[in-house]
Amino acid sequence: MVIKYFEAPDIKALILEIVDVLELLHVKTQSIHCLRSYGSKSRYTIARIHGLGKIWQKTFHISPSYIIEVISERYDSLSEEKKIKVLIHELLHVPRGFSGGFRPHKGYVNEKKVEKLYSEMQKKKKENAKRPKNKYVHVKD
Repeated sequence: MVIKYFEAPDIKALILEIVDVLELLHVKTQSIHCLRSYGSKSRYTIARIHGLGKIWQKTFHISPSYIIEVISERYDSLSEEKKIKVLIHELLHVPRGFSGGFRPHKGYVNEKKVEKLYSEMQKKKKENAKRPKNKYVHVKD
């Protein structure tokens, strides 16, 4: 079976939320694209991140970009918590310079860091839920 790719706006929405809540300021969300694939023969991969390397950037005169691909057969059946953790893991591969390159697993991308960031995200979401919803400030004349 041939792998088929489709845009994944639900994944993009989760990425936007994660980046916003965790304040991952180096991640340029306008240059993160999200796809859902079907038909992968991969046995253990849930998601992967693809970077646009320097040679492609230079040749086509384009900015660094990343694609986060979720493999439908394994990702879609996960709990919401696990889905978020998978996406946090993939975002950890994006270097501070947003260059199109990757951070390695060794020394940076690991389960301990993912768990820490997930806990931080949940804490911040609870704090934000307690804040008043009114975004507008009334100024007296």
